Amino acid sequence: MTTALYRRYRPETFGEMIGQSQVTDPLMTALRGDRVGHAYLFSGPRGCGKTTSARILARCLNCAEGPTDVPCGVCPSCVELSRAGGGSLDVVEIDAASHNGVDDARDLRERATFAPSRDRYKIFILDEAHMVTPQGFNALLKLVEEPPEHVKFIFATTEPEKVLGTIRSRTHHYPFRLVPPAAMLEYVAKLCAEEGVIVEQGVLPLVVRAGGGSPRDTLSLLDQLIAGSDAPADSETVTVGYARAVSLLGYTHAALLDEIVDALAAGDAAAAFPAIDRVVQTGQDPRRFVDDLLERLRDLIVIAAVGAGASAVLRGIAEDDLERMRAQAATFGSARLSRTADVVSAALDDMSGATSPRLHLELMVARVLAAAAEASTSDPAPAAAPERAAAPARSTPAAVSTPAAVATPAAVSPPAPATGSPAAAPVATPAAASAAPAAAQTAPAEEPAARTENEAPSPAPVPEAAPAPAPEAAPAPEPAVAQGPVTLERITASWPAVLTRLESISRTSWLLATAVQPLAYATDTEVLTLGFTSQHDVAKFKGTTPGSGPSDHLRSAIESELGVRVKYLPAPMPTGGAPRQSAASGPSAPADPAPASEPASAGSSRPQVRSASASTVTEWAVAPIPSAVEQPSVPPAAAAPLPVDDEPEEVEAAAAAPLPPSDGAVDRDAPPLPSDDEAPAYDDEPPYDPSYEPPVARQAPPERSAPAQRTATAPPVVIERAPTAGGVQRYGEAVIRQVLGATFLREEPYEPPTRFS
Repeated sequence: MTTALYRRYRPETFGEMIGQSQVTDPLMTALRGDRVGHAYLFSGPRGCGKTTSARILARCLNCAEGPTDVPCGVCPSCVELSRAGGGSLDVVEIDAASHNGVDDARDLRERATFAPSRDRYKIFILDEAHMVTPQGFNALLKLVEEPPEHVKFIFATTEPEKVLGTIRSRTHHYPFRLVPPAAMLEYVAKLCAEEGVIVEQGVLPLVVRAGGGSPRDTLSLLDQLIAGSDAPADSETVTVGYARAVSLLGYTHAALLDEIVDALAAGDAAAAFPAIDRVVQTGQDPRRFVDDLLERLRDLIVIAAVGAGASAVLRGIAEDDLERMRAQAATFGSARLSRTADVVSAALDDMSGATSPRLHLELMVARVLAAAAEASTSDPAPAAAPERAAAPARSTPAAVSTPAAVATPAAVSPPAPATGSPAAAPVATPAAASAAPAAAQTAPAEEPAARTENEAPSPAPVPEAAPAPAPEAAPAPEPAVAQGPVTLERITASWPAVLTRLESISRTSWLLATAVQPLAYATDTEVLTLGFTSQHDVAKFKGTTPGSGPSDHLRSAIESELGVRVKYLPAPMPTGGAPRQSAASGPSAPADPAPASEPASAGSSRPQVRSASASTVTEWAVAPIPSAVEQPSVPPAAAAPLPVDDEPEEVEAAAAAPLPPSDGAVDRDAPPLPSDDEAPAYDDEPPYDPSYEPPVARQAPPERSAPAQRTATAPPVVIERAPTAGGVQRYGEAVIRQVLGATFLREEPYEPPTRFS
């Protein structure tokens, strides 16, 4: 019966530790200077030497010649704590996974009170210390904080964050790490030489890779391979074969990997898919194969980048294998290697929880072959790309005429006098402004430098059949048209194009900006006033991260489209949306539609005639409204009231009589209102509204007119009726019509006041 390799080759001094110099060097320095603490915490991955280092530290402290950084190895304490020793009474190793309670902590406290039996210190090594319960740690807290002079604590754990903070703060914490592959490869090669075992080329790199940087795991795998190998017929030395190591560790054979890589490099599907089938038929895990393929592509990328010095980076690879990999890297090329590695890496991520790994593997090979086919078809004419990129700007008429419709209002408006002044350009009509997004969809991207200089092509459209040199025939008029400043009209005309650019930058910012409208623009200060519907929209528009919010994205889109870097000024959105342009607000313009917030009951079946200022009335009209602003010369006495509600003739004639409640619309075809005797039944009456009380009869003042006196002496009985289908119940409307002489315009929902109102 043989002893395991990790036990036979367990280090006995700090000098024999590999890959842990960040721990061994300060510990040896502390031992030489006699500055040893009372408690230590060793943390790190499994199998990296935490418990072994704790034993070495105990040997150094209890050595007859110590405390020393190098144990003598011959004193009773050193012999008992060696790899072949049976342990010491003064060094107690406790498995904290099974001794983690309060009773175990109390027992440890009682044992700590006794002096060492022979050695200098009584040392407690608690392995898997994170398994101790909080109650157990609290029971040990006082002892760890102020231990006797002869007591030392060493905690070993893989999860130091689970150790109680009060315990961790009273220890010297030393983190262990995984051993690098180069140091581990050298160590196992030396160990095989000491064991007298022959290892074929390529076996040790697989063992080191499978060990994952843990010395104990690596030595366990190597011990398994040595135990499963025998000596050839003509030799007495055990030989570890490459084929056996590949089959046991589950990696892909180098020959099969070379075959698949060569097929992918050449784009040969007839050779790639049969090789993939052999991988599956041999029972290998497709995920492991993809991992091996990604590892090979990484090696090829290193070889293509480093060249002859790749052997210093890729250790453990024979020279003939390096030559073959150099040929594969040359066939692939650096660009294709990087793209293929991205495809393989994405396929490995997709195969993590896939139910059919083989399907993902075959699709990955198909994508790699398709990319190789595209690269082969695009390589023959690389020099023609710049000419193709520059051709549309010179030969396509849309590249010359379309941006003008987006950049300047003059390009989308009717013909105007040929002047170089920006004021001479007519304001864009709504139809032209709405056509701007379509023009922006077909217009190619302009140069940023041209955007900042506010350059725009000539307003004269270039015909479809015009030859390519046509834009160069008259270069003089172009600067004259593009020298005008940026105005509100130009921003409004270019706003659809700005939103199109914003959508390409950020979809979320575009969604927020669609509810925002430009209201004003100061050319000298470059301050753009934007209309918002609520303060909440302003907060979302500003964003939370400086430099990457919706406001910054919109500013970039405006700068790319108009060449100005604006500053914002928020303002409340006017009723009915953004202000209209002068070209669409004349007397001949059609009546504005009802706002979106107007209820359905506000629409009337009777004809209504509204002026341009009727859209600004948001409350009840309790006094005659003056005429439009366009007629200031009319005296107030002769000014006619604003025709906001064209009442029928019979309603105007009976203005002094009691009027029944209405929902804002008089239906001439509807039957007359019921009288007091025809009142509806109790169940058909509308619900009682405490806020409404019928008017109380009162004596009319002497100065009232005859109709008003009749109203006061004989008060009418106002009958409320339930609204019709689709209507809105408004209590007291008839009273307001009668008493105040008011006229109903429309009903709008109540909005709470904001900081803008």
